Amino acid sequence: MGAVKDVVRRPLGHFTERTLAGLAIVLGAGVGFGLLLVLVRVRWTPLYDVDHGVAQWLNDQVSPHGPLVTVLNALTDLGGRAVIIWLVSVAVIGLLIRKQGRLAVFLIVTGLGALILDPSLKTLVDRLRPEVEVPIGSYAGQSFPSGHALGSFVAYGALLLVFLPALRPRWRKPAIALVGVIVFLIGLTRVALGVHFVSDVLGAWLLGAAWLGVTAYAFRLWRLERGRPVPALTEGLEPEAAHDVAPAPDEEHLVPHPRAAVFELLAGWVVVFGALYGFGMFVSYHAGGTFFETLDTDVPRWFADRRTPGWDDVSYWWSKVGDTHAILLISLVFCPLVLAVWRRWRPVLFVALTMFGELSLFLASAAAVDRPRPPVGNLDGPMPTSSFPSGHIAATLCVWTAIAVIVFPRTDRWWRWVFVALAVVMPTGVAISRMYRGMHHPTDFMGAIILTALWVGVLYWVLRPNEDVAEGNRPSIESEDVDTLDDELVKAGRTD
Repeated sequence: MGAVKDVVRRPLGHFTERTLAGLAIVLGAGVGFGLLLVLVRVRWTPLYDVDHGVAQWLNDQVSPHGPLVTVLNALTDLGGRAVIIWLVSVAVIGLLIRKQGRLAVFLIVTGLGALILDPSLKTLVDRLRPEVEVPIGSYAGQSFPSGHALGSFVAYGALLLVFLPALRPRWRKPAIALVGVIVFLIGLTRVALGVHFVSDVLGAWLLGAAWLGVTAYAFRLWRLERGRPVPALTEGLEPEAAHDVAPAPDEEHLVPHPRAAVFELLAGWVVVFGALYGFGMFVSYHAGGTFFETLDTDVPRWFADRRTPGWDDVSYWWSKVGDTHAILLISLVFCPLVLAVWRRWRPVLFVALTMFGELSLFLASAAAVDRPRPPVGNLDGPMPTSSFPSGHIAATLCVWTAIAVIVFPRTDRWWRWVFVALAVVMPTGVAISRMYRGMHHPTDFMGAIILTALWVGVLYWVLRPNEDVAEGNRPSIESEDVDTLDDELVKAGRTD
């Protein structure tokens, strides 16, 4: 009996020794936040003076510099709700695919707690945002605490604790420092942009430290109850899960011959641009009296003569499917899922280079050809780029074609044909909507097809994105197991 007690006491004592300092920090953060909350609530004069003085001083320094404001807005977006929710959601789904339900639950509970605490405390305190002489940005809602600062502290901190084991020991401290710098910069931008006081950010950081500490402590207790050793937090929450949380642990070489691949891609880009430039110049300025001129003249007029308010709305929303935000969202959802399922970076690189090449080829050829828009009413008004080729259509074609190329050979299930259908239906719908709205000629659509076919072909030939399938790589979750994926959440609460 004594031996059993010793076995229990040893990990418990080890746990207590390791977490005593951590508990002190968590309690200190909680007490500090409570004190700051009281001072803000009673409008303590010294704090009021510091907050308003710093807000006005930073506004005087920042507001005259437009490029600096642009940089600050880009940095502050890293702590925005959209980015945070995307990061945590993708991580949770990836962990469930890798059968790491406990870590997924940790991220869900920690993230939901921050989402609940932020609006609740803002409503309780009901503090107005700063008023500065030169407003840089406008944000709705109350000021204390800063939602961006709180969300970034909790989300980036939780993700760091989950994925630290995937890093080599020598990279862990730099990763911790990098996350600290990102969180600090996000908090700084909230004050510099004049949308929060210093105390709003400090309060968010203290609250974030307390909440993240509580959930990490609860997770460590969870491990202790299951007889698992409790590591230092610098090793992450679950060091034994290092292989499963690593993005691509089994991939030895991203590209077999990287230098040759770079030169091949550059040469391919030039060839594709040359083809686009040649076809674009011909249909834009030298196709008089040909079938192409008749097509580009009659089709836009045919669409313009049949416009109705209802179809105007339909074409607007279908056209949005091909804009930058929609394409970026599709890519940012698909790429992490591919990485989680197949543990390979090469398919992700294939999609990323597809979209980067599409954008650069579109901008270069549009500037070189400089084709006017169709001579009908343009429902979208003046555009910053010329007509050839269509960027909306090319982006939609490229992203869905790349997705189909990746998915189709990796499963034998019926739904792989859905992605083939999407690669046809989505760009066709965008093409019709763009021509209906008077923004593109039919030959602009042809230019988008040429761009996609040639550039995706070059990338497929150089990168071989499905080479791992030929080598026998199996997905982390089989297609027939997809319906049972959420069972990992149930398993996460069971005793091992």
